[in-house]
Amino acid sequence: MLIVKNLTVSIIPKHAEARHLVENVSFEIPKGKTVGLVGESGSGKSLTAMSIMGLLPGNIFVTNGSISLKNNNLKDIDISKLRGDKIAMIFQEPMTALNPVMRCGKQVMEAILKHQKVSKHIARQYTIDLFRKVQLPRPEKIINTYPHEISGGQKQRVMIAMALANKPDILIADEPTTALDVTVQKEILVLLKKLQQDENMGLLFITHDLAVVENIADFIVVMNKGKVVEKGITKQIFKQPKNIYTKGLLACHPPTDVRFEKLPVLEDFYNYPDIKPKIVSVEERKRRLSHIYNHKPLLKVLKLKKEYVLKRTIFGKPKETLTAVNNLSFNVFPGETLGLVGESGSGKTTLGRSLLQLIRPDSGKIIFHNDNISGLSNKALKPYRKLMGIVFQDPYSSLNPRITIGDAIMEPMIVHRLYSTKSERINKTRELIKEVGLSEDVFYRYPHEFSGGQRQRIVIARALALKPKFIVCDEAVSALDVSVQAIVLNLLNHLKKVFGFTYIFISHDLSVVKFMSDRIMVMKDGNIVEIGDADELYSHPKHPYTKKLIKAIPQFKYK
Repeated sequence: MLIVKNLTVSIIPKHAEARHLVENVSFEIPKGKTVGLVGESGSGKSLTAMSIMGLLPGNIFVTNGSISLKNNNLKDIDISKLRGDKIAMIFQEPMTALNPVMRCGKQVMEAILKHQKVSKHIARQYTIDLFRKVQLPRPEKIINTYPHEISGGQKQRVMIAMALANKPDILIADEPTTALDVTVQKEILVLLKKLQQDENMGLLFITHDLAVVENIADFIVVMNKGKVVEKGITKQIFKQPKNIYTKGLLACHPPTDVRFEKLPVLEDFYNYPDIKPKIVSVEERKRRLSHIYNHKPLLKVLKLKKEYVLKRTIFGKPKETLTAVNNLSFNVFPGETLGLVGESGSGKTTLGRSLLQLIRPDSGKIIFHNDNISGLSNKALKPYRKLMGIVFQDPYSSLNPRITIGDAIMEPMIVHRLYSTKSERINKTRELIKEVGLSEDVFYRYPHEFSGGQRQRIVIARALALKPKFIVCDEAVSALDVSVQAIVLNLLNHLKKVFGFTYIFISHDLSVVKFMSDRIMVMKDGNIVEIGDADELYSHPKHPYTKKLIKAIPQFKYK
C-alpha cells in the first residue's frame, strides 16, 4: 500500500549547510498490516510521518528518496487532495489537534464534506455512526460537545473517527496513547487494531515504547538519530533483537516478573552488550522492608477530605460537588517509597498536593514529624516547607524560562535563607547539579537549552536544594522516553540511598510504580481501594479495579 524508499529529510537554513534529520529510511506498509515505527524523541519518527502527510515545516524538505501510495509517487500528486482521504493521521495530543471553539461533530463533518459529495444531514448521521463505531458513549450528545467537555480518551476517539471518516488506505497514528491512562491506552489499542482489520487499512503506529507495539504491530522499524537501525517481524525483534540500541530499548522498560536493583540504561548496552542486571532476591527485600517498618511513621494521614464545587446556586451556595479525596487514612514510614496509582481523576494529584499543603484539605489531619500541619498558616508552615519537596510531571512548565538554571535552583535557598553568603549558595548549587548527573556549565544556561530528561534532573536538583526529608514525585517520568525514564528512576533511587529520602511516587503506570515502590496504594474516585506490599499487590491483587489496572499494562517480561 505504502512504500517509503531511501527517504532523506533535511533542514536547510538560510546561511548554513543543509543538515540531514532523517537519512535513507526505507520500509513498506502492506494492506491490512500494522508497522510499528519505534524510537526515542528526536529519532526522526514524526518527521517521517510528516513527510508522508506532506506537512513538513517551511525550512525542512524531502531532499532524496520517494514515497509511493499504491505505486503512485506522492511527488507527482497534489497531497492536499489525498490528506484526510486516502491517507489520514491521528496526532499525539488531541486537545491541540482539535479546534477548541468548534463542536466535535462539526469537526468530523468538515472532513466528510471536504472529500465526499453528500448533504450536511447525511454527514451528520455518518458522524454519529462513526462515533458509535469508535465506541464513544452517547454519540448523539457528544456530537454537540466541545473538546474541553470530554475526557482525554474520548477526545482521542473523536480524532480516530475523523481519521476514519473517508475510509483511508493508510492510517498514521503518531503516539496516540502516550498521554493516556493504561486502561484507556489498552482500549484505544484494541479499538485501532479492530478498526484496521475491519477496514483492511495499512496502519503506521509511531511510539517511543516497544512494549506498546508488541501486541498491535506485525512488523517493527526501529529508528535512532534519523536512521533505521533494525527492522523485521515483531516476534523476531522481541525474541532476538540484533542491534544494541534495540536491545537497550527493550531492557530499559521496568519488567513485571522480576525486581531489578537498578534498571539497565542504553549506555550500559553500548559499553557491555551482554549486561545482566542484578535481581533483588525475596530475602534481600524482606530484610529491607523489615528495617523500614520497624520505625515510627514519618507521615500520618487521618480522615483527609477534599471536595471541589462544580456548580453553585445564584446565591453562591454549592449545588454540585466532586469529592476528590474521601476520608483517607494511611501512614508513610521513613525511607519508604509509597507508590500511588490510579486513573486520571482518581484523586492522586489532589492527595499529593494536599499532603504538602499546596491544596488545603477541607477536613482531616496531616501529622508530619509528630506535628499536625493541617490548617497552619503559610507563615507557620514555612519551617515544614523546607522538609517537604515536589517533582512535577512537566519540568518545562515548572521552570521559569527567563532565569538561568543556577538561579532557579538557588531560589528556594534564598527564600528560606539557607547559607550565609551567595558564594556558599553557588557552591551548593554546583554540587547538586553534579549530584543529579549534569555538568557544571548547566549553571548559566536556560531551560529551553535542555532535553526533557535533563530538565527533569534540574527539577530534581531544585527539589533537593532545601535538604528535604519527604518528596512527592507527581507523574515525574510519565512524559519521558523509556530510556530517559530508566535514567531518572535510577537517579531517584540513588538519591534516596544517599540522602535517606521518603517518597510518595504518583503514576498511572503500575510497572514503573512496582519497580520504585515498597508499598503500593491504589486510588479510585477519591478512595483507597487497596494498599499493600508492591510485589504482593501486583502478584495477587484483591480488588477488581486493581486487577483491571494490572491487566491493562503491556505485559513485558524480562528475557
